[in-house]
Amino acid sequence: QVQLVESGGGLVQAGGSLRLSCAASGRTFNGYAMGWFRQAPGKEREFIATTSWSGGSIYYADSVKGRFIISRDNAKNTVYLQMNSLKSEDTAVYYCAAGGPVSMREASYDYWGQGTQVTVSS
Repeated sequence: QVQLVESGGGLVQAGGSLRLSCAASGRTFNGYAMGWFRQAPGKEREFIATTSWSGGSIYYADSVKGRFIISRDNAKNTVYLQMNSLKSEDTAVYYCAAGGPVSMREASYDYWGQGTQVTVSS
């Protein structure tokens, strides 16, 4: 089992930045692709970004490309999501997930965090 705990969410003004963290514990973190997803009120959960274990393969949703950056520190068993130029439409609960191989599909991920709320005020 892998336990994932997100942190770093909060309230920010449009145009601002936040950095989310996702700390993994339990089974080894090594080898897992890590992804970020989000779910806005009344909408389905959607893919945001994913990184392979090595960081050599990274993909972003078009909606966040150029604004968000996913990274990971395997020594700390932590994956990050740097969110810049935030917009009101980025308001959602953000989830991290672990699985493999690197994928934009929810079904590819075996473990999920509990989510952290990000609210962007306009």
